[in-house]
Amino acid sequence: MSRKILAILAIIVVVVIILFATGFWDVQQTEEGALPEVDVSAEGGELPAFDVDSKEVVVGTTETNVEVPTVETEETQIDVPVVGVQDDENEQ
Repeated sequence: MSRKILAILAIIVVVVIILFATGFWDVQQTEEGALPEVDVSAEGGELPAFDVDSKEVVVGTTETNVEVPTVETEETQIDVPVVGVQDDENEQ
């Protein structure tokens, strides 16, 4: 259900973009906007007080045996692709 709604919204957004891009819709600002004037007077507040009892978190290390694979490498010669630029010999 939600995928259908998202698909419909995506189609609507694409249609609106196409309408603006083709000039079918044109928006002109007819009047300047302004923020309202607000008088604010406030007195200082107080944060609430809390008494929290919590468990202690202990962090440390311990030794344990873990199997670790060993990796060996060897050097082998192979052919690799090469890309270069060659000047035209007939140019002067």
